[in-house]
Amino acid sequence: MNARTEPHLSALSPAAALTALREASPLVQCITNAVVTNFTANALLAVGAAPAMCDIPGEAGLFAGVADGVLVNLGTPTAEQRDAAREAVRHTSRWVLDPVAVGVLPVRTALAAELIDHRPTIIRGNASEILALAGAGAGGRGVDATDGTDAAAGAARSLALRTGGVVAVSGPVDLVTDGERVVRIHGGDALLTRVTGGGCSLGAVMAALLGVCAPLEAAVAASALYAVASDRAAARSEGPGSFALAFLDALDAVAAAPADLDARVADALAAR
Repeated sequence: MNARTEPHLSALSPAAALTALREASPLVQCITNAVVTNFTANALLAVGAAPAMCDIPGEAGLFAGVADGVLVNLGTPTAEQRDAAREAVRHTSRWVLDPVAVGVLPVRTALAAELIDHRPTIIRGNASEILALAGAGAGGRGVDATDGTDAAAGAARSLALRTGGVVAVSGPVDLVTDGERVVRIHGGDALLTRVTGGGCSLGAVMAALLGVCAPLEAAVAASALYAVASDRAAARSEGPGSFALAFLDALDAVAAAPADLDARVADALAAR
């Protein structure tokens, strides 16, 4: 476990959480897949965090001990990355597990089952991944979900209670739960699913927010940010290519002036 003294992290609204992130510029370690490294780093820079793609055994644990948040993404779990992930989660209490394509492929499924015993602070995945991780499904179609968000609600609550953390299920309507409280966040444009790194970078932003606020608030704030930013980006895009650039610009703009986020989450809380 991390020997550092953990700061007291109070519950913050999404707007306050992003303001705190901009002020603190948290250091985020990403053990993530090779397909999304650049996009994830750029997304973290856009919201005001400091990314570090430190995924080498012998360094990963050391870096996790000083990082404000850690992302472990299982998208391309090479042998070296698997060892780095095992090392990192032993040296931090603020980390996000993104169980990409678990249930479908055996190596990452076994690794996810091993890592979950180290109690991830947040688990972020699509509905099929969350069902598979909870032992209630066989996974989706590769990295794509074949189940709806509500179908994974029970599995998400079960995982949250088992780990003592938060589970965030991404989909047309995001669901975030700590096993007791449940928040559903509407919105977000479908173009976000047509660019590489949309979901993976969301997990990284959740890890960044773990440096400044409590886990449920971190997951909710990040989900609301992605919903608002993707809506704005889609409004001025012609397709996936222009959307990817516009989305990074929108992340920067929303994170710098995040007042819209509180209304988005307030509506979600009123409707749950």
